[in-house]
Amino acid sequence: MRADARRNYERLLAEARAAFAEHGTDASLEDVARRAGVGIGTLYRHFPNRQALMSAVFEDAVSELLARSRELLSAPEPCSALVTWLREMVTHAGEYRGLARALMSVSTDSGSALARCSTPIHEAGGALLTRAQRSGAVRPDISIGDLLQLTHAIALAAEETPTDPNLADRLLRLTLRGLKG
Repeated sequence: MRADARRNYERLLAEARAAFAEHGTDASLEDVARRAGVGIGTLYRHFPNRQALMSAVFEDAVSELLARSRELLSAPEPCSALVTWLREMVTHAGEYRGLARALMSVSTDSGSALARCSTPIHEAGGALLTRAQRSGAVRPDISIGDLLQLTHAIALAAEETPTDPNLADRLLRLTLRGLKG
């Protein structure tokens, strides 16, 4: 990438992060481009659609979640490791208004640019789940896809109920009770 194109790319990412934090993932892409000092065509040359921009914005968080899952694979308690990671997933999905809904939609749209983030997350969570199931701490009929949908739904419920800061934790605890066989 040329130096000017790289600068535009970085400015667009920085402005998208700020816009998503302030207005949610439905923030105006035209506003993102304007704040980055480029035209909307430049934004679309780098990011062909909203999901591609979201995927690029969230790559750092996904990398952190993947690294964390690798650390937790050697934790002494497999079920606790899975629970810790699921809590971190809820936190991640709740970072930007609209992210939880977008992540839920990826489960039915594997062609989406967000699927680029979703696939490694499924694999990482799947490894933690398999380890917890092999230890006998988690029922064998539970899938990582179901757990991730639940974490996104919990984050969405918390997003829709900002007056209850403990809602996500209560819902996650309730969900986790159903994991044990």
